[in-house]
Amino acid sequence: MLSLVVLIGAVGFGSASAGAATAPATDIKDRILAIPGMSLVEEKPVDGYRFFVLNYEQPVDHRHPKKGTFKQRISLLHKGENRPTVFYTSGYGLSTEPSRSEPTRLTDGNQVSMEYRYFTPSRPDPADWSKLTIWQAASDQHRIFQALKKIYGKNWIATGASKGGMTATYFRRFYPNDMDGTVAYVAPNDVRNDEDSAYYDFFKNVGSKQCRDRLNAAQHEIFERRGEMVPRLKKWAKENDYTFKLAGNADKAFELVAQDLVWGFWQYHLEDECGQVPSPDAGTDALYKWADKIGGWDAGTDQGMSSYTPYYYQAGTQVGSPDYEEPLLDDVRKYPGLNVPRTYVPRDIPMKFNKNDKAMRDIDRWVRHHASQMLFVYGENDPWGAERFRPGKRTEETAVYTAPEQNHGANISKLRDDERAQATEALLKWAGVGDDKGAKATRVPAYDKKLDRPQSRSQTLRP
Repeated sequence: MLSLVVLIGAVGFGSASAGAATAPATDIKDRILAIPGMSLVEEKPVDGYRFFVLNYEQPVDHRHPKKGTFKQRISLLHKGENRPTVFYTSGYGLSTEPSRSEPTRLTDGNQVSMEYRYFTPSRPDPADWSKLTIWQAASDQHRIFQALKKIYGKNWIATGASKGGMTATYFRRFYPNDMDGTVAYVAPNDVRNDEDSAYYDFFKNVGSKQCRDRLNAAQHEIFERRGEMVPRLKKWAKENDYTFKLAGNADKAFELVAQDLVWGFWQYHLEDECGQVPSPDAGTDALYKWADKIGGWDAGTDQGMSSYTPYYYQAGTQVGSPDYEEPLLDDVRKYPGLNVPRTYVPRDIPMKFNKNDKAMRDIDRWVRHHASQMLFVYGENDPWGAERFRPGKRTEETAVYTAPEQNHGANISKLRDDERAQATEALLKWAGVGDDKGAKATRVPAYDKKLDRPQSRSQTLRP
Protein backbone atom coordinates (compact mmCIF):
# COMPACT_ATOMS: atom_id res chain seq x y z
CA MET A 1 0.00 0.00 0.00
CA LEU A 2 2.80 2.40 0.82
CA SER A 3 4.06 2.20 -2.75
CA LEU A 4 0.78 3.68 -3.91
CA VAL A 5 0.96 6.69 -1.61
CA VAL A 6 3.15 9.66 -2.38
CA LEU A 7 3.52 12.41 0.16
CA ILE A 8 2.35 15.51 -1.68
CA GLY A 9 2.52 19.17 -0.70
CA ALA A 10 4.50 19.02 2.52
CA VAL A 11 6.99 21.31 0.84
CA GLY A 12 6.67 23.47 -2.26
CA PHE A 13 3.97 25.43 -4.06
CA GLY A 14 0.43 25.15 -2.76
CA SER A 15 1.34 24.07 0.75
CA ALA A 16 0.17 26.26 3.61
CA SER A 17 2.86 28.34 5.23
CA ALA A 18 3.21 29.83 8.68
CA GLY A 19 2.31 33.44 9.32
CA ALA A 20 -0.81 34.92 7.77
CA ALA A 21 -2.26 31.56 6.79
CA THR A 22 -2.30 30.39 10.38
CA ALA A 23 -2.82 33.61 12.36
CA PRO A 24 -6.23 33.31 14.08
CA ALA A 25 -6.75 37.08 14.33
CA THR A 26 -6.53 37.56 10.56
CA ASP A 27 -9.73 37.72 8.48
CA ILE A 28 -10.56 34.28 7.13
CA LYS A 29 -10.34 35.41 3.50
CA ASP A 30 -6.85 36.78 4.05
CA ARG A 31 -5.80 33.58 5.80
CA ILE A 32 -7.04 31.47 2.90
CA LEU A 33 -5.40 33.67 0.28
CA ALA A 34 -2.11 33.54 2.19
CA ILE A 35 -1.86 29.87 1.19
CA PRO A 36 0.66 29.64 -1.66
CA GLY A 37 -1.08 28.80 -4.91
CA MET A 38 -4.53 29.96 -3.71
CA SER A 39 -6.35 32.81 -5.49
CA LEU A 40 -9.83 34.28 -5.20
CA VAL A 41 -12.38 34.03 -8.00
CA GLU A 42 -15.25 35.62 -6.08
CA GLU A 43 -16.96 35.86 -2.69
CA LYS A 44 -20.74 35.58 -2.47
CA PRO A 45 -23.00 36.54 0.44
CA VAL A 46 -24.63 33.66 2.33
CA ASP A 47 -26.58 33.98 5.58
CA GLY A 48 -24.61 32.46 8.45
CA TYR A 49 -21.51 31.68 6.35
CA ARG A 50 -18.72 33.14 4.25
CA PHE A 51 -18.63 31.63 0.76
CA PHE A 52 -15.59 31.75 -1.51
CA VAL A 53 -14.94 30.44 -5.01
CA LEU A 54 -11.20 29.88 -5.38
CA ASN A 55 -8.50 28.59 -7.69
CA TYR A 56 -5.74 26.38 -6.33
CA GLU A 57 -2.59 25.63 -8.30
CA GLN A 58 -2.05 21.90 -8.77
CA PRO A 59 0.59 19.79 -10.53
CA VAL A 60 -0.61 18.16 -13.72
CA ASP A 61 1.32 15.09 -12.60
CA HIS A 62 1.75 14.67 -8.84
CA ARG A 63 4.62 12.26 -9.41
CA HIS A 64 6.48 14.94 -11.37
CA PRO A 65 5.23 18.25 -9.94
CA LYS A 66 7.78 20.35 -11.83
CA LYS A 67 6.35 19.34 -15.21
CA GLY A 68 3.54 21.87 -15.30
CA THR A 69 0.55 23.04 -13.27
CA PHE A 70 -3.09 23.96 -13.74
CA LYS A 71 -5.65 25.92 -11.75
CA GLN A 72 -8.27 23.78 -10.02
CA ARG A 73 -11.50 25.39 -8.87
CA ILE A 74 -12.70 24.81 -5.36
CA SER A 75 -15.29 26.50 -3.18
CA LEU A 76 -15.33 27.04 0.56
CA LEU A 77 -18.44 27.44 2.68
CA HIS A 78 -16.96 28.82 5.90
CA LYS A 79 -18.80 28.30 9.18
CA GLY A 80 -15.93 28.60 11.65
CA GLU A 81 -12.49 27.26 12.45
CA ASN A 82 -13.96 25.55 15.52
CA ARG A 83 -16.31 23.42 13.38
CA PRO A 84 -15.59 20.18 11.49
CA THR A 85 -15.02 20.37 7.76
CA VAL A 86 -16.70 18.28 5.07
CA PHE A 87 -14.74 17.68 1.88
CA TYR A 88 -17.28 17.28 -0.93
CA THR A 89 -16.92 16.50 -4.61
CA SER A 90 -19.50 15.50 -7.21
CA GLY A 91 -16.75 13.89 -9.25
CA TYR A 92 -17.70 16.31 -12.04
CA GLY A 93 -17.68 20.09 -12.42
CA LEU A 94 -18.14 22.59 -9.61
CA SER A 95 -21.27 24.57 -8.90
CA THR A 96 -20.33 28.12 -7.95
CA GLU A 97 -23.55 28.55 -5.98
CA PRO A 98 -23.39 27.85 -2.22
CA SER A 99 -24.89 24.57 -1.04
CA ARG A 100 -24.55 22.06 1.79
CA SER A 101 -24.14 18.33 1.44
CA GLU A 102 -26.06 16.19 3.93
CA PRO A 103 -22.98 15.60 6.16
CA THR A 104 -22.32 19.36 6.19
CA ARG A 105 -25.81 20.07 7.46
CA LEU A 106 -25.79 17.24 10.01
CA THR A 107 -22.43 18.30 11.46
CA ASP A 108 -23.10 22.06 11.15
CA GLY A 109 -19.67 22.28 9.58
CA ASN A 110 -17.61 23.98 6.92
CA GLN A 111 -17.62 22.58 3.40
CA VAL A 112 -14.78 22.46 0.88
CA SER A 113 -15.99 21.46 -2.60
CA MET A 114 -13.60 20.40 -5.36
CA GLU A 115 -14.02 20.42 -9.11
CA TYR A 116 -12.69 17.14 -10.49
CA ARG A 117 -9.58 17.54 -12.62
CA TYR A 118 -10.09 17.95 -16.39
CA PHE A 119 -13.64 19.25 -16.04
CA THR A 120 -13.53 22.74 -17.44
CA PRO A 121 -12.16 25.15 -16.43
CA SER A 122 -10.02 22.89 -14.20
CA ARG A 123 -8.20 21.42 -17.18
CA PRO A 124 -4.51 21.72 -18.08
CA ASP A 125 -3.73 23.35 -21.41
CA PRO A 126 -2.61 21.41 -23.32
CA ALA A 127 -4.38 18.45 -21.73
CA ASP A 128 -2.36 15.28 -21.24
CA TRP A 129 -5.27 12.88 -20.79
CA SER A 130 -3.04 10.12 -19.48
CA LYS A 131 -2.85 12.13 -16.24
CA LEU A 132 -6.59 11.77 -15.67
CA THR A 133 -6.51 8.88 -13.21
CA ILE A 134 -8.12 8.18 -9.86
CA TRP A 135 -4.76 8.44 -8.08
CA GLN A 136 -3.99 11.84 -9.58
CA ALA A 137 -7.45 13.09 -8.54
CA ALA A 138 -7.02 11.69 -5.02
CA SER A 139 -3.70 13.51 -4.83
CA ASP A 140 -5.49 16.74 -5.79
CA GLN A 141 -7.72 16.27 -2.75
CA HIS A 142 -4.78 15.40 -0.55
CA ARG A 143 -2.96 18.63 -1.38
CA ILE A 144 -6.08 20.74 -0.85
CA PHE A 145 -6.61 19.06 2.51
CA GLN A 146 -3.01 19.65 3.54
CA ALA A 147 -3.24 23.32 2.55
CA LEU A 148 -6.46 24.01 4.45
CA LYS A 149 -5.90 21.76 7.46
CA LYS A 150 -3.66 24.42 9.00
CA ILE A 151 -6.71 26.71 9.16
CA TYR A 152 -9.44 24.11 9.70
CA GLY A 153 -7.87 21.98 12.39
CA LYS A 154 -10.94 20.09 13.59
CA ASN A 155 -12.14 16.78 12.16
CA TRP A 156 -12.63 16.23 8.42
CA ILE A 157 -15.24 14.09 6.64
CA ALA A 158 -15.07 13.21 2.93
CA THR A 159 -18.31 12.79 1.01
CA GLY A 160 -19.85 12.69 -2.43
CA ALA A 161 -22.67 11.01 -4.32
CA SER A 162 -22.45 8.70 -7.31
CA LYS A 163 -19.15 9.47 -9.04
CA GLY A 164 -18.49 11.73 -6.07
CA GLY A 165 -18.99 8.75 -3.78
CA MET A 166 -16.53 6.77 -5.87
CA THR A 167 -14.09 9.68 -5.62
CA ALA A 168 -14.44 9.87 -1.83
CA THR A 169 -13.77 6.14 -1.59
CA TYR A 170 -10.68 6.26 -3.81
CA PHE A 171 -9.37 9.23 -1.80
CA ARG A 172 -9.77 7.24 1.41
CA ARG A 173 -7.94 4.27 -0.04
CA PHE A 174 -4.92 6.23 -1.35
CA TYR A 175 -4.72 8.63 1.62
CA PRO A 176 -6.32 6.68 4.48
CA ASN A 177 -5.04 8.98 7.23
CA ASP A 178 -6.36 12.29 5.86
CA MET A 179 -10.04 12.01 6.76
CA ASP A 180 -11.68 11.11 10.08
CA GLY A 181 -14.62 9.55 8.23
CA THR A 182 -16.13 9.02 4.77
CA VAL A 183 -19.77 8.99 3.65
CA ALA A 184 -20.11 7.65 0.10
CA TYR A 185 -23.58 7.85 -1.43
CA VAL A 186 -24.82 5.60 -4.29
CA ALA A 187 -21.25 4.77 -5.37
CA PRO A 188 -20.85 2.08 -8.08
CA ASN A 189 -17.97 -0.36 -7.87
CA ASP A 190 -17.24 -1.78 -11.32
CA VAL A 191 -14.38 -3.97 -10.20
CA ARG A 192 -14.68 -6.26 -13.25
CA ASN A 193 -15.47 -4.18 -16.29
CA ASP A 194 -16.41 -7.12 -18.53
CA GLU A 195 -18.82 -8.67 -16.00
CA ASP A 196 -22.29 -7.07 -16.09
CA SER A 197 -24.63 -9.84 -14.96
CA ALA A 198 -25.57 -7.89 -11.82
CA TYR A 199 -27.31 -5.27 -13.98
CA TYR A 200 -29.30 -7.87 -15.92
CA ASP A 201 -30.43 -9.44 -12.64
CA PHE A 202 -31.35 -6.00 -11.29
CA PHE A 203 -33.67 -5.12 -14.16
CA LYS A 204 -35.39 -8.50 -13.98
CA ASN A 205 -36.38 -7.86 -10.36
CA VAL A 206 -36.56 -4.14 -9.65
CA GLY A 207 -39.94 -2.81 -8.50
CA SER A 208 -43.17 -4.61 -9.39
CA LYS A 209 -43.76 -6.72 -12.48
CA GLN A 210 -46.58 -4.39 -13.45
CA CYS A 211 -44.25 -1.38 -13.45
CA ARG A 212 -41.47 -3.25 -15.27
CA ASP A 213 -43.88 -4.39 -17.97
CA ARG A 214 -45.27 -0.90 -18.46
CA LEU A 215 -41.80 0.62 -18.80
CA ASN A 216 -40.58 -2.08 -21.18
CA ALA A 217 -43.67 -1.70 -23.37
CA ALA A 218 -43.28 2.09 -23.62
CA GLN A 219 -39.58 1.83 -24.42
CA HIS A 220 -40.14 -0.83 -27.07
CA GLU A 221 -42.91 1.20 -28.71
CA ILE A 222 -40.61 4.23 -28.91
CA PHE A 223 -38.16 2.08 -30.88
CA GLU A 224 -40.99 0.82 -33.07
CA ARG A 225 -41.78 4.42 -33.96
CA ARG A 226 -38.19 5.29 -34.84
CA GLY A 227 -39.40 6.46 -38.25
CA GLU A 228 -41.48 9.18 -36.59
CA MET A 229 -39.11 9.93 -33.73
CA VAL A 230 -35.89 10.57 -35.65
CA PRO A 231 -37.33 13.27 -37.97
CA ARG A 232 -38.64 15.07 -34.87
CA LEU A 233 -35.20 14.81 -33.31
CA LYS A 234 -33.54 16.20 -36.44
CA LYS A 235 -35.97 19.11 -36.62
CA TRP A 236 -35.50 19.93 -32.94
CA ALA A 237 -31.71 19.75 -33.27
CA LYS A 238 -31.67 22.05 -36.30
CA GLU A 239 -33.84 24.60 -34.54
CA ASN A 240 -31.51 24.61 -31.51
CA ASP A 241 -28.15 24.30 -33.31
CA TYR A 242 -27.43 20.85 -31.89
CA THR A 243 -25.18 18.38 -33.74
CA PHE A 244 -24.56 14.63 -33.69
CA LYS A 245 -20.91 14.19 -34.70
CA LEU A 246 -19.93 12.07 -31.68
CA ALA A 247 -22.95 9.78 -31.94
CA GLY A 248 -22.54 9.59 -35.69
CA ASN A 249 -25.96 10.80 -36.82
CA ALA A 250 -29.43 11.55 -35.49
CA ASP A 251 -30.53 7.91 -35.80
CA LYS A 252 -27.68 6.74 -33.58
CA ALA A 253 -28.30 9.59 -31.15
CA PHE A 254 -31.95 8.48 -30.95
CA GLU A 255 -30.84 4.97 -30.05
CA LEU A 256 -28.35 6.15 -27.42
CA VAL A 257 -31.07 8.01 -25.56
CA ALA A 258 -33.95 5.60 -26.15
CA GLN A 259 -32.10 2.52 -24.94
CA ASP A 260 -31.41 4.22 -21.60
CA LEU A 261 -35.02 5.10 -20.78
CA VAL A 262 -35.79 2.25 -18.39
CA TRP A 263 -32.44 2.77 -16.67
CA GLY A 264 -33.10 6.49 -16.46
CA PHE A 265 -36.55 5.95 -14.96
CA TRP A 266 -35.26 3.84 -12.09
CA GLN A 267 -32.21 6.07 -11.58
CA TYR A 268 -34.18 9.30 -11.17
CA HIS A 269 -37.80 8.37 -10.45
CA LEU A 270 -39.82 6.33 -7.96
CA GLU A 271 -42.13 3.42 -8.60
CA ASP A 272 -45.20 5.46 -7.69
CA GLU A 273 -44.54 7.45 -10.88
CA CYS A 274 -45.15 4.38 -13.02
CA GLY A 275 -48.71 5.52 -13.62
CA GLN A 276 -47.30 8.44 -15.63
CA VAL A 277 -45.57 6.14 -18.12
CA PRO A 278 -47.48 6.33 -21.44
CA SER A 279 -49.08 3.17 -22.77
CA PRO A 280 -47.91 1.69 -26.08
CA ASP A 281 -51.03 3.01 -27.85
CA ALA A 282 -50.32 6.60 -26.76
CA GLY A 283 -49.71 9.22 -29.40
CA THR A 284 -46.20 9.80 -30.74
CA ASP A 285 -46.15 13.25 -29.16
CA ALA A 286 -46.77 11.77 -25.71
CA LEU A 287 -44.09 9.11 -26.14
CA TYR A 288 -41.58 11.61 -27.51
CA LYS A 289 -42.16 14.06 -24.63
CA TRP A 290 -41.96 11.30 -22.02
CA ALA A 291 -38.64 10.11 -23.48
CA ASP A 292 -37.35 13.68 -23.32
CA LYS A 293 -38.42 13.97 -19.67
CA ILE A 294 -36.79 10.68 -18.67
CA GLY A 295 -33.66 10.63 -20.83
CA GLY A 296 -33.34 14.07 -22.41
CA TRP A 297 -32.87 14.11 -26.18
CA ASP A 298 -29.99 16.55 -25.72
CA ALA A 299 -28.00 13.69 -24.12
CA GLY A 300 -27.39 12.33 -27.62
CA THR A 301 -26.01 15.60 -28.98
CA ASP A 302 -22.43 16.81 -29.08
CA GLN A 303 -23.44 19.71 -26.86
CA GLY A 304 -24.95 17.35 -24.27
CA MET A 305 -21.91 15.06 -24.26
CA SER A 306 -18.96 17.42 -24.42
CA SER A 307 -18.90 18.65 -20.83
CA TYR A 308 -18.72 15.02 -19.60
CA THR A 309 -15.70 13.98 -21.66
CA PRO A 310 -13.53 13.48 -18.52
CA TYR A 311 -16.04 11.03 -17.05
CA TYR A 312 -16.30 8.95 -20.20
CA TYR A 313 -12.54 8.99 -20.63
CA GLN A 314 -12.06 7.53 -17.15
CA ALA A 315 -14.87 5.02 -17.65
CA GLY A 316 -13.26 3.86 -20.87
CA THR A 317 -9.69 3.66 -19.61
CA GLN A 318 -9.65 2.77 -15.92
CA VAL A 319 -12.85 2.96 -13.86
CA GLY A 320 -15.09 0.86 -16.11
CA SER A 321 -18.78 1.16 -16.94
CA PRO A 322 -21.78 -1.13 -17.43
CA ASP A 323 -22.16 -2.29 -21.04
CA TYR A 324 -25.77 -3.16 -20.33
CA GLU A 325 -28.11 -3.62 -23.31
CA GLU A 326 -31.74 -4.51 -22.60
CA PRO A 327 -32.41 -7.91 -24.26
CA LEU A 328 -36.05 -6.94 -24.90
CA LEU A 329 -34.77 -4.43 -27.47
CA ASP A 330 -32.75 -6.94 -29.49
CA ASP A 331 -35.39 -7.05 -32.24
CA VAL A 332 -35.47 -3.25 -32.72
CA ARG A 333 -31.91 -2.17 -31.88
CA LYS A 334 -29.85 -1.20 -34.95
CA TYR A 335 -26.49 -0.41 -33.36
CA PRO A 336 -25.50 -2.99 -30.76
CA GLY A 337 -22.40 -1.95 -28.85
CA LEU A 338 -22.92 1.76 -29.54
CA ASN A 339 -23.45 2.82 -25.92
CA VAL A 340 -19.83 2.57 -24.75
CA PRO A 341 -17.50 5.29 -23.43
CA ARG A 342 -15.56 5.58 -26.71
CA THR A 343 -18.71 6.93 -28.42
CA TYR A 344 -18.81 9.92 -26.07
CA VAL A 345 -15.15 11.00 -26.32
CA PRO A 346 -13.77 13.05 -29.24
CA ARG A 347 -11.75 10.84 -31.57
CA ASP A 348 -8.64 12.98 -31.28
CA ILE A 349 -8.32 11.89 -27.63
CA PRO A 350 -6.67 8.44 -27.57
CA MET A 351 -8.26 5.99 -25.14
CA LYS A 352 -8.20 2.28 -24.54
CA PHE A 353 -9.26 0.34 -21.48
CA ASN A 354 -6.19 -0.78 -19.58
CA LYS A 355 -6.93 -4.38 -18.62
CA ASN A 356 -3.59 -4.58 -16.82
CA ASP A 357 -4.48 -1.70 -14.50
CA LYS A 358 -5.15 -3.28 -11.11
CA ALA A 359 -6.45 -0.09 -9.48
CA MET A 360 -10.12 -1.10 -9.28
CA ARG A 361 -9.34 -4.54 -7.89
CA ASP A 362 -7.03 -2.91 -5.37
CA ILE A 363 -9.79 -0.47 -4.29
CA ASP A 364 -12.33 -3.30 -3.97
CA ARG A 365 -9.94 -5.48 -1.96
CA TRP A 366 -9.01 -2.58 0.33
CA VAL A 367 -12.66 -1.76 1.05
CA ARG A 368 -13.42 -5.41 1.77
CA HIS A 369 -10.53 -5.91 4.18
CA HIS A 370 -9.18 -2.58 5.44
CA ALA A 371 -11.88 0.12 5.26
CA SER A 372 -12.50 2.05 8.46
CA GLN A 373 -14.88 4.85 9.47
CA MET A 374 -16.82 4.59 6.20
CA LEU A 375 -20.54 4.64 5.40
CA PHE A 376 -21.96 3.52 2.05
CA VAL A 377 -25.57 4.50 1.33
CA TYR A 378 -27.53 3.03 -1.61
CA GLY A 379 -31.04 3.20 -3.01
CA GLU A 380 -32.92 -0.08 -3.26
CA ASN A 381 -34.21 0.69 -6.77
CA ASP A 382 -31.12 2.46 -8.14
CA PRO A 383 -29.46 0.61 -11.06
CA TRP A 384 -26.04 1.92 -10.05
CA GLY A 385 -26.30 -0.01 -6.79
CA ALA A 386 -26.31 -3.33 -8.64
CA GLU A 387 -22.52 -3.34 -8.38
CA ARG A 388 -21.62 -1.76 -5.08
CA PHE A 389 -18.90 -1.62 -2.47
CA ARG A 390 -19.10 -4.49 0.03
CA PRO A 391 -16.90 -4.04 3.10
CA GLY A 392 -16.13 -7.26 4.95
CA LYS A 393 -16.94 -8.23 8.51
CA ARG A 394 -13.48 -7.36 9.80
CA THR A 395 -13.57 -3.74 8.66
CA GLU A 396 -13.70 -1.16 11.42
CA GLU A 397 -16.73 1.10 11.95
CA THR A 398 -17.84 0.59 8.35
CA ALA A 399 -21.38 -0.13 7.17
CA VAL A 400 -23.56 -0.35 4.07
CA TYR A 401 -27.13 0.94 4.24
CA THR A 402 -29.90 0.62 1.65
CA ALA A 403 -32.76 3.13 1.56
CA PRO A 404 -36.04 1.27 0.88
CA GLU A 405 -37.63 1.93 -2.54
CA GLN A 406 -35.26 4.85 -3.16
CA ASN A 407 -33.38 5.81 -6.32
CA HIS A 408 -30.05 7.50 -7.10
CA GLY A 409 -30.93 10.30 -4.68
CA ALA A 410 -30.79 8.01 -1.63
CA ASN A 411 -29.24 9.52 1.49
CA ILE A 412 -29.15 9.11 5.27
CA SER A 413 -32.46 10.93 5.76
CA LYS A 414 -34.24 8.30 3.64
CA LEU A 415 -33.02 5.29 5.61
CA ARG A 416 -35.25 3.38 8.03
CA ASP A 417 -35.46 5.10 11.43
CA ASP A 418 -33.05 2.78 13.24
CA GLU A 419 -30.46 2.84 10.46
CA ARG A 420 -30.77 6.61 10.07
CA ALA A 421 -29.99 6.98 13.78
CA GLN A 422 -27.01 4.61 13.52
CA ALA A 423 -25.56 6.38 10.48
CA THR A 424 -26.04 9.82 11.99
CA GLU A 425 -24.43 8.72 15.24
CA ALA A 426 -21.39 7.39 13.40
CA LEU A 427 -21.05 10.53 11.29
CA LEU A 428 -21.22 12.89 14.26
CA LYS A 429 -18.76 10.77 16.20
CA TRP A 430 -16.22 10.90 13.37
CA ALA A 431 -16.80 14.63 12.97
CA GLY A 432 -16.02 15.11 16.65
CA VAL A 433 -19.34 16.76 17.49
CA GLY A 434 -21.17 13.87 19.17
CA ASP A 435 -20.93 12.74 22.76
CA ASP A 436 -18.72 9.85 23.84
CA LYS A 437 -21.23 7.40 22.38
CA GLY A 438 -21.74 9.42 19.25
CA ALA A 439 -24.66 11.43 18.14
CA LYS A 440 -26.88 13.49 20.39
CA ALA A 441 -24.76 16.34 21.69
CA THR A 442 -25.21 18.57 18.64
CA ARG A 443 -28.48 20.08 17.44
CA VAL A 444 -28.82 19.43 13.71
CA PRO A 445 -29.43 22.70 11.84
CA ALA A 446 -32.81 23.05 10.18
CA TYR A 447 -33.23 22.29 6.48
CA ASP A 448 -32.49 25.35 4.35
CA LYS A 449 -34.28 25.30 0.98
CA LYS A 450 -31.53 27.39 -0.62
CA LEU A 451 -28.47 25.65 0.79
CA ASP A 452 -29.78 22.09 1.03
CA ARG A 453 -31.51 21.66 -2.32
CA PRO A 454 -30.35 18.55 -4.19
CA GLN A 455 -27.59 19.09 -6.72
CA SER A 456 -29.06 19.05 -10.22
CA ARG A 457 -28.00 16.10 -12.35
CA SER A 458 -28.24 15.63 -16.09
CA GLN A 459 -30.50 12.63 -16.61
CA THR A 460 -28.27 10.32 -18.60
CA LEU A 461 -26.71 6.97 -17.95
CA ARG A 462 -23.86 8.31 -15.80
CA PRO A 463 -23.16 7.77 -12.12
